[in-house]
Amino acid sequence: MGVNPNNGLINQKVEAAETSERAASKALHDVGAIAENSIDLTIMVPCLNEEQHIIGTLNTIAAAMRELPLSYEVLVIDDGSTDRTTQLVKDYRDSHPNLPIRLHQNGRNRGLTRTYVDGAFLGRGKYYRMVCGDNVEPKDTLIAVFRHLGRADLIIPYHAVVPGKSSFRLFLSRAYTSLVNLFSGYQIHYYNGMPLTSRYNVMRWGPYSFGFGFQAELVTRLLDEGASFIEIPVVATHQKKSGRNSALNWRNVFSVSHTLLEVLLRRLRRHAFKK
Repeated sequence: MGVNPNNGLINQKVEAAETSERAASKALHDVGAIAENSIDLTIMVPCLNEEQHIIGTLNTIAAAMRELPLSYEVLVIDDGSTDRTTQLVKDYRDSHPNLPIRLHQNGRNRGLTRTYVDGAFLGRGKYYRMVCGDNVEPKDTLIAVFRHLGRADLIIPYHAVVPGKSSFRLFLSRAYTSLVNLFSGYQIHYYNGMPLTSRYNVMRWGPYSFGFGFQAELVTRLLDEGASFIEIPVVATHQKKSGRNSALNWRNVFSVSHTLLEVLLRRLRRHAFKK
């Protein structure tokens, strides 16, 4: 019987493929090990052209965490900034080596929802919360939220006072909250206050919206799954923004519409299938 001269080459390719597969499996295992809940809290700070506010945000977080007995990390994600945001974060991290600050740069703008969910996979904390890079939450607000860590599956802040927010914006906010409550069957004070929950919840039930509606999608989904919750009143300021950073643009209108439809359909499915 003749010997196929290609057998050796085929065997080499098979061995190479098996080696590559083992390496990929080991890499995934290593990623999983990095993502273990090695600390209490991951604070994810999304940034898009926040050079005017990012240092203030990091200072506020550091001041709040000094008063809390929690291990934590600050995960700054630059979502395609074209200003000096990234360099300012690097300089701040270098000048504050005692602070647990990590920086991740998206290769291009991914949007707030994608950044929020990706941050959960990149983080190492058992619990997870977003703190926006525009420094709208004072130290006392962060302390109030983080002091409730672990007391319920969801810690949901709502804005008792929002200095600088126009009457029109307040009306839109209340109308949106009323619609989400109507469609979901819940009675939550506010859906866009950046809830505190476990990092696992975000990875498992991560929302599919692409704009500001993602928080309502996540909160209502977790409530559908039987999550316990605590609502706490907090204070936040309002930063007027323009362009992609503004909540008032057609993308976010479309996103909010998508969220409302998703919330309503989920409620109808829940009633139809009793699940």
